[in-house]
Amino acid sequence: MLLAGDMVSPEHISAWRVAGRRRRRRRWGLGGGAALLAGVLLVLLLGGGGLAARHSHAAMLSRRRHRVAAVHLRLPPVSLRVAALVARGNTRIRQLAALGKPLFCGGHRGHAVAFTFDDGPGPYTHLALRKLAAAHERATFFVVGQSTRYYPGYLRPELRVGALGDHTYSHADLAVLPRSEVVSQIKRARTLIARQSGQPVDLFRPPYGALSPTVLSVVRRLGLLTVMWTQDSGDSLGANHGQIIRNVERALRPGAIILMHENRGQTIRALTTLLPVLHRRHLRSVSLPELLATDPPSVAQIRRGAAACGRVRISAGSS
Repeated sequence: MLLAGDMVSPEHISAWRVAGRRRRRRRWGLGGGAALLAGVLLVLLLGGGGLAARHSHAAMLSRRRHRVAAVHLRLPPVSLRVAALVARGNTRIRQLAALGKPLFCGGHRGHAVAFTFDDGPGPYTHLALRKLAAAHERATFFVVGQSTRYYPGYLRPELRVGALGDHTYSHADLAVLPRSEVVSQIKRARTLIARQSGQPVDLFRPPYGALSPTVLSVVRRLGLLTVMWTQDSGDSLGANHGQIIRNVERALRPGAIILMHENRGQTIRALTTLLPVLHRRHLRSVSLPELLATDPPSVAQIRRGAAACGRVRISAGSS
């Protein structure tokens, strides 16, 4: 496996994978017994057909609620100045994508950082969008394609607050997949995101930060820019909101790209503190196209990779 510089160690990739498995086991362990008992009772009372119909109806109602919630988000329109910056940044993204190298940070010369959120949309997306909009800050959202089935209607609102990127269709570990499946995971998500948002997708982030020569080759051929990060907030490793704040604060310098996840309550809680911190430090969070329009890294910096951006230090604990 080829890792994108020394920013993401094999230990961290392993920890992210283990954390994901633990979350899935907890969901099944805590809810499995009760769900099984409820299911048996419903089958006895209603019959198999009635249970299936009710389950389908509940899922439909849940999707409808989230779609309505997304539509009714009151977010400001994108200004002409920001739209012009985004257009200029998208041109720069396509130029950098041709290098076939991952991006870890901006150029360190301005007053902008890039908050990025993976794995959405999710149950807290509306809160993240409201907090960012209220603070007049912007971000980039790396979307998992199949999550849009459960939380529909959020991609266009996210574009009002920032930019969108591809995070594969099912959050697959691309480094262990054959080339055909890598292509399918990325292209399927990219097509879905573009169709739902009405905008082309030029940014990509690999789940778990895991790269391989095959992944980098596919991403380059598809014309996408691979975006890593300067600092991991540690939220996906179980950091509580205080630890997330400390992890992010130590990396708040011009050009930094911060990794967070919009589907974790402790991250949304941390934003309440982090957004005012940006203001006090005379920084602002922008989308990645805006960062690359106003403070792009040099080609030499891109080629140096992680070494040009500083090292990651993560503090994780119980949330």
